[in-house]
Amino acid sequence: MSDTSAFDELPGELLMWVLIVSELLVFGAGLAVFLSLRIGDPEGFLAAQNELNRTAAAVNTAVLVSSGFLAAMALWWRENSQRLRARLALLGAALLGVVFMAIKIAEYVEKAQAGINWETHPFFTFYYMLTGFHAAHVAAGILLLLLVAWRDDTRNIEAGAMFWHMVDLVWVILFPVVYLLQ
Repeated sequence: MSDTSAFDELPGELLMWVLIVSELLVFGAGLAVFLSLRIGDPEGFLAAQNELNRTAAAVNTAVLVSSGFLAAMALWWRENSQRLRARLALLGAALLGVVFMAIKIAEYVEKAQAGINWETHPFFTFYYMLTGFHAAHVAAGILLLLLVAWRDDTRNIEAGAMFWHMVDLVWVILFPVVYLLQ
């Protein structure tokens, strides 16, 4: 009989996995409700979706995926005793997170100037809820990446990168569902 469990084989800390899975379940539930409401009003959802800035969202996708690459490289560099490169990669990932937030805020301002808010249509209720909840995770992730750059041991970088990849994954799902799916 072995004293190891399946959890011992997971990279990173178990509690980080619990956090990631719970966050993915919350986003999944929000997306499920969004998609079920869309079924009842496809024309209204399409008209509302056409008010979105798909170009800004596509740029944000590239920005966030690039920052995820930097977070992964930070871990690789730290594991290979390249501490300065690891710290710079974490700072770069955090900076790209700030760029993502700036683009997202500009998108929100654009909607506000057009008179579009969370009460305009159920599409926008969920647009603001899902992208706003994601933006809160981006903000938390930026702080986490900065903290990890400061306290840059391998376990901390691994945990920070795991959280950041969850943020990336959620956006890679939100982008096509909210902005592209017709």
